[in-house]
Amino acid sequence: MKRHLMLGGAFCALLLAAPHLALAAEPVAAADAPAAAPGDANEVDAVVVLGQGQSRQVQTISATQVEVLTPGSSPLKAVEMLPGVSFQSADAFGSYEWSTRIAIRGFDQSRLGFTLDGVPLGDMSYGNYNGLHISRAIASEDIGKVELAQGAGSLSTASTSNLGGTLQFFSRAPTEDMHLQVDATAGSDEMHRVFGRFDSGAIAQLGGLRGYISIADQKSDKWKGGGEQKQKQYDGKLVLPLGEDGSLTAFWNHSERREQDYQDMSFDMIKRLGRSWDNFQPNWQAAIGVGQILNNPANYAGANAPLNASGYWSGKGTNPYLAYGVANPDDAYYAGAGIRDDDLYALTLKEKLGERVRFDVTAYGHQNQGQGLWYTPYTASPGYGTAGSNAAPLSIRTTEYDIDRNGVIGNVYVDLGAHAISGGFWYEDNDFHQARRFYAETLSAPSRNPLDFQSNPFLTSWDYKFNTKTTTGYLQDVWTVTDALKVNFGFKALKVENEVSTVAGNKMAGKIESKDNFLPQVGVVYDLHNGLEFFGGYTENMAAFVSAATSGPFASQNQTVVNFVSDNLKPETSKTFEGGARFHNDRFQGVVALYDVKFDNRLDSASTAPPILGLPAVLSNVGSVTTKGIELAGEYRLSDAWSLYGSYAYNDSKYDDDVLNADGSVAMKTKDKDVVFTPKTLAKAELKFDKNGWFANLGVDVVSSRWYTFENNGGKVEGYTLANLSVGYRFVDAPQDSLLHGLEVQANFTNITDQDYISTVGSGGASKADPGGNAMTLLPGAPSQSYITIRKTF
Repeated sequence: MKRHLMLGGAFCALLLAAPHLALAAEPVAAADAPAAAPGDANEVDAVVVLGQGQSRQVQTISATQVEVLTPGSSPLKAVEMLPGVSFQSADAFGSYEWSTRIAIRGFDQSRLGFTLDGVPLGDMSYGNYNGLHISRAIASEDIGKVELAQGAGSLSTASTSNLGGTLQFFSRAPTEDMHLQVDATAGSDEMHRVFGRFDSGAIAQLGGLRGYISIADQKSDKWKGGGEQKQKQYDGKLVLPLGEDGSLTAFWNHSERREQDYQDMSFDMIKRLGRSWDNFQPNWQAAIGVGQILNNPANYAGANAPLNASGYWSGKGTNPYLAYGVANPDDAYYAGAGIRDDDLYALTLKEKLGERVRFDVTAYGHQNQGQGLWYTPYTASPGYGTAGSNAAPLSIRTTEYDIDRNGVIGNVYVDLGAHAISGGFWYEDNDFHQARRFYAETLSAPSRNPLDFQSNPFLTSWDYKFNTKTTTGYLQDVWTVTDALKVNFGFKALKVENEVSTVAGNKMAGKIESKDNFLPQVGVVYDLHNGLEFFGGYTENMAAFVSAATSGPFASQNQTVVNFVSDNLKPETSKTFEGGARFHNDRFQGVVALYDVKFDNRLDSASTAPPILGLPAVLSNVGSVTTKGIELAGEYRLSDAWSLYGSYAYNDSKYDDDVLNADGSVAMKTKDKDVVFTPKTLAKAELKFDKNGWFANLGVDVVSSRWYTFENNGGKVEGYTLANLSVGYRFVDAPQDSLLHGLEVQANFTNITDQDYISTVGSGGASKADPGGNAMTLLPGAPSQSYITIRKTF
């Protein structure tokens, strides 16, 4: 892996230069309180903290909210209880990446920002070019807390995609005392998960050094169809105290994920085949039969040919695909899968320079190898149709990923009494390699495992290398005007350079730059000192262009388009106004927030064919989007044992313009249409009980309808209501020497009413219009499932 020694040298140089660093990350004053520094993820006292003292709409959830979920669940499932958050996944754990979607205030996840202990995770999209999903970055059991800023992340956030909200995840710190934690989970669809974590405790002989290492191993069958989804996760962390306030923290997390896909569906498919329909696996002969029909020249010959030029039934005679239970070759493939290996690591130094100055600096790295594959009947294996050949009338098509990125983040905080000054920088150098290849299969039986990395391709359609250099800096002041009034103001500068070179395929070369030297953020908090405070703010953000061959300006795989984007298109930008009030007393905390967002230069792609064909989507500037909304959330402690939490959000996101062709004619009638994938209303409620060892959590999630068509012509997906329940018992009164001491039993029940609903919308992209319901871009949600977990701490 290149640049690792260079990174270490740069890190040492930064440590030596730290006293001369100009400015850095989060202010110490309450008006814009600092996020926990990397490695200092102290769990908040309440399950949800509604951002008291912040000039922005911010909430924090503790590890407790993650623990009540089924072990192995994505921490995003815990975040969905917060106002304005829409989260969907086709599996019960929320971790199946092809289906995972999160949206906040009308911004999908490609326009949000994500970090772990301050380290950037990119936009967490499938096939991410500059990061990885949180479900691969760390085991859920090692999460300490999660902080959400719905409208404007802090200036220090290491992200170039956070036009909308920012999610910051923090790992649990190693404990001061030695202990061992072992968890075991089993449940529906042969699911089983084992998690173990050993904390060394503080080692006095090594200056108080403490650390942990954890291992998680999970495997589950899919809830429908054939195949399985599994993952191994290894996490390790060390913390060395330095004096009273300093520390040196290091972590290294390794993930191996192997998951087989569910078939993307359309409304037409669901109507014909039912929500439980899936790919053919393990029925190899059905997949072979469909491939033979599609690849037989005789089926296209003559006036009465049964197939048209697209390989679909022409309407002449009997549809030959019906023999295999499908109407066309896209109703089912043999299988699909996503394979990812990741290493994420960082080293963070925190120190004080005198009484008024403190700083932190983090050096990090991330390596990823991945393949996303489908068995495609549209490309036969070499030799198919030749006499005596065992070549299959299908092949395995992959999209292959290779990430090698390294970066440095630095922050300085200066306390000047009434003014808290902060500033800092982030630099990242990211090499991303992406290719589309095909691998041969055999007629008689499968010769490859879809959960293995494939090798020895017979065809490479395209192969591109990208380099992305990111440089950001920021400066901020939080001014304590009076005991009641605090004002923060600052700005960040951002420059991202995307460079592409061609290994194979249509030639692309050149650079595209995203740059803005002044992105301001201002905010105010007025505290009445009676539990009530008012807050408000304004933020401007910009999203950098994407460096990938499957999304963004390079997805055209056309040099003319790349040149046009470089010369004419501007990066996406957002301007966010938000304000509201918070109130809290001994039993209640609540927040109400209003927001108005102008989203300019929105770039989006309309799908043109079934996703398996891999045809480039049409990238267009769909103009600006205006978003207005309201968010409410509150938690009331009914008694020492019972509490009730609820949130409600209304979001109105509409396109301001039609999409025009070069000649001025209308390409898509999007003006005043609802933004795709965005529900207008979200309502959440949770009733919680915890007393004498018994605990329970009943959650209800109400999501309104969503569109997947830009013109809102067909493609409306109805809303749904889901309920989930967790119950358990902790043996809190067991004697120290008893086997029951430190034991806990928990049961989880998901979708307890067995709601039949569409979870993921947009798995195959958005469409211009779909009045016939043929777009393969939907994934039904998992039915009712149940799991039981036994935890033991030694």
